[in-house]
Amino acid sequence: MANDNKSNSFETKANLNDPKSDSKEFKNNLKQRDDGKIFYGDSTEVNPVGYSDYNDFIKNKKSKQDLKGFDSQYNDFVDYIMKITHGIWEEKGIGIIYDTYHNNVTMHTGSSNITGIQSVIAGTLQTLHAFPDRRLIGQNVVWSNFDKEGYLSSHRIMSTATNLGDSEFGPATGRKITFRTAVDCAVHNNRIHEEWLVRDNLWIVKQLGFDSHEVAKKMAKATSSKTPALQTRYGLCESMEGQFFPEKYTAKDSSIGEFMLEMTSRIYQYKMLNDVKKYYADNATVHYICDKDLVGFDQIQGMLISLLSSFPNASYNVDRVTCNQRGKIEENDWNVSLRWRLRGIHEGRGYFGAPSGKPIEILGINHFHVRDNKVVEEWVTFDGLDVLRQIYLQTDDEYYKEEEKEI
Repeated sequence: MANDNKSNSFETKANLNDPKSDSKEFKNNLKQRDDGKIFYGDSTEVNPVGYSDYNDFIKNKKSKQDLKGFDSQYNDFVDYIMKITHGIWEEKGIGIIYDTYHNNVTMHTGSSNITGIQSVIAGTLQTLHAFPDRRLIGQNVVWSNFDKEGYLSSHRIMSTATNLGDSEFGPATGRKITFRTAVDCAVHNNRIHEEWLVRDNLWIVKQLGFDSHEVAKKMAKATSSKTPALQTRYGLCESMEGQFFPEKYTAKDSSIGEFMLEMTSRIYQYKMLNDVKKYYADNATVHYICDKDLVGFDQIQGMLISLLSSFPNASYNVDRVTCNQRGKIEENDWNVSLRWRLRGIHEGRGYFGAPSGKPIEILGINHFHVRDNKVVEEWVTFDGLDVLRQIYLQTDDEYYKEEEKEI
């Protein structure tokens, strides 16, 4: 059969990360795989989130890591991420930001950046004004080292909140909502110095009852008025480089990190959507934006077609793959976080409507549960409202003139 598991190219490579081998050798191999794009965290060093409720998670008292430069109240790096998130948002300890963020922190949010701790303070207060009862339920923290003495976390959060105050989306509605956020944090000496944050704002706006297109238009207008740039883009990102076809990456070995690079290259960059049957379990579930769950090959392929048809020639790049072993060390069972960017022209009709000709950049963070070289569950998070904002952003160098657009 063409889609037999044994046909996967990564299974024929040297098994550098065989969990059935000697555990010390296995851990050494993981650390050696930190090569600039693929990173591994040793799950035995932390108390993983797993299926723990926060009430149970905070009962962990055993310190498993030597966190140099971190406050002694944190048992390990996962504990640090979980506790500061809860303290800032649910306990309203806004000042914890001064203790745990760098003065010159950079936050990457979709297609734009926020710089400085004062902006973080302001954004937190404004969000709590709009959603004062927000609860942040930590679903997972995938982590690894970052440089020699730092750490990087990828935190997946499900939030519940009531819109009791005016927000950037519109006036207070009193509606209760839920939404997913994914945040990557680079941390040294107890301080977050760089953060990548993606939130399903499109689903928030829909639940609040606002017209997402009208909200995006207002956000685009506000962006244009405060950032009068002489030039809005530099170069055109496409999956092909000139006449050269996209790269079809082949895994260098059987490691989970190489598996992820091969899978995403073939599906997103080369658009071999038939390979969904090779890399995903037949009953795999993908939790997509706007609270949409997709089960099985047909729905997953349909989701990919809908997204990629909006940006048919866009370039897909992986920024970072972070991998943590699940369960026993001899099991081929993994939690994986993958941060990616899709950049190109909105030149096709698909998930984001009629083509606008606008340059688009999407920052996304996906979490995966991979077992025996098959994706069994995936959480896709990106800001669809920010995509609409870019579509409605007025620039002086549009690809399509107004009279050329569809009515």
